[in-house]
Amino acid sequence: MSLKWVLIVCSGLLLTSCKDTSNTTNQVAKSSQLGDVLGSHIDSSVAPGDDFFQYTNGGWLKKNPIPNSESEWGIFNLVADENYAQLKRISEEASSSNSQSGSAAQKIGDFFYSGMDSLNIDKQGLSALQPWFDKINKLTSSKELAALLPEFHEMGVNPGFDISINQDMKNSNINRVYFSQGGLGLPDRDYYFNTDAATQNIKKEYHTHIKNMMAMVSNDTALVSQIVQLETNLAGAHKKLAELRDPYANYHVMTRKELDQKYPALQLSSALDKLKLTTDTVIVGQPEFMSKLNSLLNSTSLDVWKAYLKWHTLTSFASYLPSKFDKENFQFYGAILNGSKEQRVRWKRVLDAEEDALGDALGQLFVKEYFPEKTKKRYVALVEQIVISYREHIEKLDWMSDSTKKKAITKLNAITKKVGYPDKWKDYSSMNISRESFCKNVMAANTWSFHFQGDKLNKPVDRSEWSMTPQTYNAYYNPSNNEIVLPAAIFTAPGYKDDEIDDAVIYGYVGASTIGHELTHGFDDEGRQFDEVGNLKNWWSKDNEMKFKKKADMLVDQFNKFTVLDSLHPNGRATLGENIADLGGIVIALDAFKKTTQFKEGKTIAGLTPLQRYFMGYAFGWMQTRTPEKLASQLLTDVHAPIFLRVNGPMTNCDEWYSAFDVTPTHKLYRDSTQRVRIW
Repeated sequence: MSLKWVLIVCSGLLLTSCKDTSNTTNQVAKSSQLGDVLGSHIDSSVAPGDDFFQYTNGGWLKKNPIPNSESEWGIFNLVADENYAQLKRISEEASSSNSQSGSAAQKIGDFFYSGMDSLNIDKQGLSALQPWFDKINKLTSSKELAALLPEFHEMGVNPGFDISINQDMKNSNINRVYFSQGGLGLPDRDYYFNTDAATQNIKKEYHTHIKNMMAMVSNDTALVSQIVQLETNLAGAHKKLAELRDPYANYHVMTRKELDQKYPALQLSSALDKLKLTTDTVIVGQPEFMSKLNSLLNSTSLDVWKAYLKWHTLTSFASYLPSKFDKENFQFYGAILNGSKEQRVRWKRVLDAEEDALGDALGQLFVKEYFPEKTKKRYVALVEQIVISYREHIEKLDWMSDSTKKKAITKLNAITKKVGYPDKWKDYSSMNISRESFCKNVMAANTWSFHFQGDKLNKPVDRSEWSMTPQTYNAYYNPSNNEIVLPAAIFTAPGYKDDEIDDAVIYGYVGASTIGHELTHGFDDEGRQFDEVGNLKNWWSKDNEMKFKKKADMLVDQFNKFTVLDSLHPNGRATLGENIADLGGIVIALDAFKKTTQFKEGKTIAGLTPLQRYFMGYAFGWMQTRTPEKLASQLLTDVHAPIFLRVNGPMTNCDEWYSAFDVTPTHKLYRDSTQRVRIW
C-alpha cells in the first residue's frame, strides 16, 4: 500500500465544512479564542517565497516547542490529544462497568485495566514470555529452530523473515501468502552499513541496548556482538527502500515444492501447515533474501540463533513488560533513535496498544458519538468534487494520448471511495482478553489478528474491509482494491468548529493534502502500474510511459537536491510516490476550489485572498516539527519526504502559488517555469 504515513490514533472536532458553496459568504473562519485558523499561525518575518512552510506555520511552531515526551509536535498531535481524551473516557467507562463477558465493552475495559495495572505488570515479571524462552532453550538443532519459527510469527514476533496475507498483485480477487525480507532490530538495512558518525553511534548504542536487555533475562550477553552480526548479515541481503517500490521486482510466484527446493533449511512448506495456511502457491517478495536466510540458518551457530530469538521476543513485547524493560526499550527506540526526552504518560501508551488490538471495537463507539451520518454525507460530497476535477485534468493532459486517457479515466471512475467508517465491523468475539496480564492480552490480540488474516485464504476477497480504524488520523490508497479510504479522524482541525473554517482552507487542508493526494496514488510511479480492478497490469502506451517517467525523474532530481539538517538529503527515488501524490493533490483540488462561491467572490479573510488561503490551508495540514534524530531516521526509513519539504517542494511546481504570493527570482524557492514539474 502507499499511505500518507502519520499513523496516530486520533480524531476529534470534525470539520463539516464541505457545504453547499452558496453558503460560503456566511463562513467566519475564526474562533474568538484561537483567532483565524491561518492568520494566527503566520511567521511574518519569513517571506513566503523563501520558506512557505515556515511562513504559514512558523508563528505556531515557535510558540509550541516539542514536549519532552515527543519526537515530533504539531497538528497531528493536537488532533491526537483530542481523540486520546475521548478514547480514554470510552475505555475508562468500559473498565468500570460490569459488561457482559465476551462483549466489545468487556474486552476494551479489561484490556485497558490490564495495561494500567503497572503494579501487577511488575509483579508478574517475565511470566508471559517464560514459556517461549523455555521453548528456545530446548532447541538442539537448526532443524528444530526452523520448525519453531512459525509459532513466534503467529504470536507477534517476526524473526528471520516476514509473513503476511495480502491480495495477489496480479489477481486481486485472490488472497496469497507473502514471504518477505525481515528479521532486523534496527528500522532499516542502512543503519547497519552507513558510515556517518550519527548512524555509527546508533549502531553502537544498539549493541549496548541489547546487552542491557539481555542482562535482565539471562547470561546471553556474551553473544550480543554475534546477534548484531547476524542481523547485519540479514540486512546485507535486504533490498533498499527505493527498490521495494518496484512491484514487479518484488513479486515471485512459487509453489510449495519450489519453496522446499530453494530454501530447504527454512521448512516453509511445513510452516504453512503449522500456521494452518492452506495454499499451494505463495508470493516471495525478495528471493535473494530468503536464500541468504536459508544459508545463515545452517552456517550460524545454534547458540547465536537462540540468543537472537530471545532478543527479538523480548524486544517485541518490551513495552508491555515490567518497567525496567519498558524504560530501557524507550531509552533506545524513543530517546536515542527518535530524540524523545521522556516517555509519554502511561494511559496514552496503553491506548496505542488497545488501538492495535481492538481498533474496530473502539471505532464503533467513537463514530457513534463523534461522526454523525450528516457529517459523512458532507465529506462524501467533497470527495466527488475532487474526483470531477481529476477527470477534467486527465482530459486536458497534453502529454497523454487519447487511448491512455480513456484507460486512466476508466480507472478513476472505478475507484471506490470509503469515507468515515466501514459498513461492517471486525468481530473480536473469539479473542480472549482478561485482566490477568497486559502482555498476554497483546499476545492474544496478535494471534487473533494473524488468524483473521489467514482465514482469508481460499475465500473471495472482501473489498468492503478497512485497513484503518475511523479514529486514525490518516488515509490510504490501496492499489489492489483501487480504493481510497478516508477515516473520520482525517477531517479534523483541532480547536475549530464547522462554521469557523472557510472552503478555501477545507479544499487545501482536506481536498488537496488528503483526498486529492490519495486519488493521485492511483496514478503515481507505483499505483499507475495497477489497472481499474487492482491487478498489476501495464495499461500505458510505451510513449506515454516514457513521458511520465521523464517528468517523474525531474521530481526525483528536485528532491535529491533539497537539504535537511544542514548536510543530509532526501531520497528522491524512494519518496517519489508521495511527492507525486502531494503535487497532484494540490493542483487537482485547486481547480475544484475555483468552482466555489468563495473563490469567485474573491473576498479576503484576515487579509488573505481565497487563493492564498487555499495554499496556506494545505500547508496548515503539515504544521509539524520533528527532532533532529527523528528527521535523520525518517530519511533512512520513510517513503515520505520531511514534512517541511512536503509543503515547500510541491509549491515550487505550482504556477498559481507564485502569483498568489508574488514569488520572484529573488526568492529562495523560485523555480524557473521550464523547470517546474507538471504531471497530473
